[in-house]
Parts: sequence; structure tokens; C-alpha cells
Amino acid sequence: METEPIVSKDLLAQLNTLSLPLRKEQDLGPLYERIGQAQLVLLGEASHGTSEYYQWRTAISRRLIEEKKFSFIAVEGDWPDCFLINQYVKGRLDPTQSARRILTNFRRWPTWMWANEEVIDLIEWLKLYNDQQPEKTKVGFYGLDVYSLWDSLSTLTQQLKKYDPESVPMVEEVFQCFNRFAGDAHEYARSTWFREDTCEKQVHGLLEHLKTRKMILDRHAEAHLQAEQNARVLKNAEAYYRSMMRGGPMSWNIRDFHMVETLDELMKHHQHHGAVAKGIVWEHNTHIGDARFTDMFEGGEVNVGQLVRERYGDDNVVLVGFSGYAGTVIASRRWEAPMQVMRCPNGREGSWEEVLHRVSPENKLLVFAPIFASDEMLEERGHRAIGVVYHPEGEHLGNYVPTALPRRYDALIYLDQTHALHPLHLKPIHDGEFPETYPSAM
Repeated sequence: METEPIVSKDLLAQLNTLSLPLRKEQDLGPLYERIGQAQLVLLGEASHGTSEYYQWRTAISRRLIEEKKFSFIAVEGDWPDCFLINQYVKGRLDPTQSARRILTNFRRWPTWMWANEEVIDLIEWLKLYNDQQPEKTKVGFYGLDVYSLWDSLSTLTQQLKKYDPESVPMVEEVFQCFNRFAGDAHEYARSTWFREDTCEKQVHGLLEHLKTRKMILDRHAEAHLQAEQNARVLKNAEAYYRSMMRGGPMSWNIRDFHMVETLDELMKHHQHHGAVAKGIVWEHNTHIGDARFTDMFEGGEVNVGQLVRERYGDDNVVLVGFSGYAGTVIASRRWEAPMQVMRCPNGREGSWEEVLHRVSPENKLLVFAPIFASDEMLEERGHRAIGVVYHPEGEHLGNYVPTALPRRYDALIYLDQTHALHPLHLKPIHDGEFPETYPSAM
């Protein structure tokens, strides 16, 4: 375990000055002032299984949509599953459907990330909000992740058979290429290590072809967006799996570049008649906190927070991290193992969590000014990161990302005591996806 920097009285005093009480939604006012006219607001989480992170992100998202007219929410989830939610909240599905029923489609482990009661609250609110909006201003809900190769391929095949039969031969060529590996991503990845016969050419050709079919597919609501994005998942997932066999930061970077590429397309899609698109992103802190101000940078890794700051500019992007000192969380002890409620130990001595607890054992909001930070505030110290695989008894050896807090985020929501979220307890499917780029024991 690395030794954290010394905590001085001056640092505690600075943090005390920065800390604003966070007891109710109305206390978020300074955060909305910081957001101002920003186009992208990225909301993090220190774990994928903490109820309060989802609740506060929902509260922030609702206000951004109602008062600042944000266009969509994009999450660390699979495109096909999330697009079904998008169709539901925009009133395009059978009216007998419900958010609870829709979320039964989130069957790939870890199911609890989106199949939970907290997300139901968000989705049902979004559906009611959209029911009062004209079609062109309905708020979307989309998935940013790259893992859904097989689901995207199946969904795209069905869609093209229905709306664009002339394109079916190209998607069937992709299907035949991957079908040699019996739907096993591990097997495809291993095969690319020993042979040059990959599916790269086919997936690139399919995406370029679908870009030319906009006039045909856009006769149906967001059909071109759906088709092109599923093809983009195929292209980038194929590259991701090939990279897994080579090690290093490449697979992580491919995943986060894919997320930003998807985000770029969503921003373009939501520009209507000169109106500026605005997007809300829900992802783990390891994706939304700028990687340049962590040890990820030294390892050659980039992430979404860094890339969107570079592409859209610091004034157009607000990164909001989340942090917790102690409580309970939903996680598993190994990949694809059953979920369980685990107790989080108190924040490690000298970590940002422990220091903020020492300032005051209560919830707080910190909004960082670009020029205020002292040298001591800019020192890197551990910042907790809990993933889907978690071993609380070994947390003192890991789970902390060295972080220059006021640079990694524009604001931080610190929650002193947190609780496990409430899963729907769905039985997951196991489809051979790789676990390496999900946050775990970091």
C-alpha cells in the first residue's frame, strides 16, 4: 500500500472552506451555477452498486432537463438495451410496457448496474416528462458501451430485414464471419492472435455502407441512429477484442474512445435547427474523472472525461465526481459470481475520503475554482474506486486511484454514509465478455 501525503491543518481548513452542506436537492444550487451553459455534464460514481449515487444523479439530471433543457442521458450501458429504454421514454412502445418490464432486458452480468429500483424511478419520471413534450424535444436515453457485439449484430440484422432489405447481405456477411466462433468473444480474440483472418474488414465496410443509407432508414424514428450505432459497436468491439490479447492500455482506450465517439454522434443527432445539444453522462469515476490527473495517465490510459475536455473545451464540460466514506454496496467477489451486499470499510487513512470525513462527518458539495488550489490541494492522494468485483477485506491494498482532486473534477459530491442499491434480482446471462476494463480492485 502506498503511503498517502501528510494531512496538514491548512489542507483541512481549505477543504472546510470549500465544503458546502448537502442535505437536500436545493443545496445543489452552487453546482448548477458552475454548470452554467455547459453542453456536457458528466456524473460519476465511486461504485456501480451504491443507491445514493443513483439518487443524486437522478436529482441533478431532472433539474438539468427541466431548467437547462438537456437533450439526452447517456450511460455506461449497452446500446441495444438502452435504446429500448429510449423508445419507451419517448412513447414508441406498447403502452402496457413499464420501466420495470423493460429492465428485464438487462440480463448480461452485472445486471444490477441498470436493473435496479433507483433506475426505475429515473425512467418513469423521464417517460412522464416526455409525454408533455413535442417529438423533437423529447429527451433520449442511450448506452455508450462497447460490449454488446452479439446483441448489436442480432438487433441490426432484424432491423435491416424490416426497414432496409438491400443492406441485409452486408450484415449477414458480418454474421457469418463471427459465427465461426460460436458467439464466443474469447474464442474470437484468441483466434486473432494466431491468424490474420479477422472480421475487421467486414465490420468497417458495414458501418461505412450504413452511413449512406440515412435517407432510407430515417423514414422511421431514429432508425438510422440505431442502425449506425449498432454497426459502430461492431467495429469498435471487434478492435477491442483483438486488443485484449496484446495487453497494455489499448483495450481500455478503445473502449473509452468508443464512448466518446458515440457521445459525439449523439450530440450531432440532437442539434435541431441551430439549437445547441446538451448531454448528461452517467459513468464510473474512472471514466468521467480526467485521467491526466490520476496515475492512469502514467500508464498510457485516456478516458472519457479527458477526451471530452479536449474536444469540447473546459468551459463546455463539467465533471462531477462522487465519493463515499463508509456504508454498504452491491458487488460480487469474482467475475459472474452472484451479487451480494458488502460492507465498505471506512476510507483509508490519508485518502480523500478519510480527509473529507475528518473535515466533517456529513454529506457535502465541493465546487472547485480553476485558480484557487494550493500546492497541497493538488497533491495526489488515494480516491476510492469500487468496481463490480470487490474484496472489502483487501481494500487497504487497492481500490484507491491516486488523484489530484481539484483537477480531476470540477465538483465533488461527498457522501459520508451510503447504502447498497436495490437490484431487481434478474438471472444474468454469461456471454463471454471480458472483465478487464470494468473497474474492480484498482
